[in-house]
Amino acid sequence: MRVGDIDVARIGLGTNRLMKTPDNIAFIKAAVAAGVQMVDTAHSYTGGQSEETIGEALHPFPESCIVATKGGIGGPGRGRPEVLRAEIEQSLRRLRTEIIDLYYLHRVDRETPLEESLGAIKEHRDRGKIRHVGISEVGIDQIERARRVVPIVAVQNQYNLSERKYEAVVDYCKRHRATRQQIMLAWLLRRSPVMLPIPGTLSLEHLKENVAALQIDLTSAEVEALR
Repeated sequence: MRVGDIDVARIGLGTNRLMKTPDNIAFIKAAVAAGVQMVDTAHSYTGGQSEETIGEALHPFPESCIVATKGGIGGPGRGRPEVLRAEIEQSLRRLRTEIIDLYYLHRVDRETPLEESLGAIKEHRDRGKIRHVGISEVGIDQIERARRVVPIVAVQNQYNLSERKYEAVVDYCKRHRATRQQIMLAWLLRRSPVMLPIPGTLSLEHLKENVAALQIDLTSAEVEALR
């Protein structure tokens, strides 16, 4: 599958219990050699040892491997911009890298607007310190709010055979990596070959998004679901 601009194998490695030991450093190296292309960690994992272990094992990071980390968890206020800025800088040092491949907002802070938290992450993306941005444990409305701040390439929610809370989010995320407005335009285009939608905008970026809807090919099942 594709994460941002990188093709990766569909089984990754979670490292929430990874302590910094010689055996674990060797384990991370062996995991990547065995074909793992997504290594997932977080600022909070094992007090920072997870990031430090990955940094020592993989520096410099292989081009074929994404190292993802997260920040902004631990209680009310942890999503404040100043907290996230400090955590991002610390993660960069621990991982021994100049740029983080994929950085998630670990949790939406109930005391901080989602837009403010993501704004701090976007600052680092704009400075070239973060390549791609993700968000974790969120619903569809929060994803759509997030996408108005910064492009979101990944959503990390707890979902498995026995935990189906985010069923609707899984379905949402597989829909063409497009905005709701683009899907609406694609539906109109699919509805009739003589349809020519004329959405108004004064934004060149918005105009390009509208034109990109021409490339979305909805399946019959998707059209039916949209009804």
